[in-house]
Amino acid sequence: MNHSNPRQVQLLDTVRSRGSATVEQLAEELGVTLQTVRRDVQRLADAGLLARFHGGVRVPVSTIENIAHPQRQMLHAEAKARIARAVAAQVPNDCSLILNVGTTAEAIARALLQHRGLRVITNNLHVAHILAGNEACEVIVAGGTVRARDRAVVGEATMDFIRQFKVDIALVGCSGIEQDGTVRDYDLREVKVAQAIIGQGREVWLAADASKFNRPAMVQVAPLAAIDRLFTDAEPPAPFPALLAQAQVRCEIA
Repeated sequence: MNHSNPRQVQLLDTVRSRGSATVEQLAEELGVTLQTVRRDVQRLADAGLLARFHGGVRVPVSTIENIAHPQRQMLHAEAKARIARAVAAQVPNDCSLILNVGTTAEAIARALLQHRGLRVITNNLHVAHILAGNEACEVIVAGGTVRARDRAVVGEATMDFIRQFKVDIALVGCSGIEQDGTVRDYDLREVKVAQAIIGQGREVWLAADASKFNRPAMVQVAPLAAIDRLFTDAEPPAPFPALLAQAQVRCEIA
């Protein structure tokens, strides 16, 4: 699947916003032929991003489990790259930051490869591997249990390790931002580490592509009021602009 195909991203977003859709509805909505929709659906289903059922498709998203790491890398890859560039443009040289797990954090790590004098603490082995390529940057890896599916380091030891550091910027991602004004994720262990990270930042930045708005996830990470800046790739839908203003979150649209 070509991850930067905007029609396929639009198709996914349409199905996600409704929960399910028929091929006919999608063809009409996207203004393309049934044949094109069927081809897109086939590609997205092969990539595990859509589930097919008789007469239509649905998103295989539950509140319990996130989409697998390789599929998340493909999903909204363009948006994540744009967000990563926007974040990197705001990160000064010679500062300290914590980067946590997730494909958006990995995109941010790639965007920081030209920075100098950074001190980066991470519980994401992908991030550590990427930033180890920047010799002008010190990378500190948190200890703990490695989660095989996405190389995240989680657990009590990870939290204890992170609490040793006070950093300029604590940078976190999430799986969903809900209408109750909470930032949410799927895995309790991951959430506990994210909460430890948020507690160690002089400033807390949240990087979340627009698909995360209204996306349900089971565990609360933090209220929006705990976030200083949100980096996303499109204007948040209602009621989020009001919620962000109320929580005094500065929203940067990449």
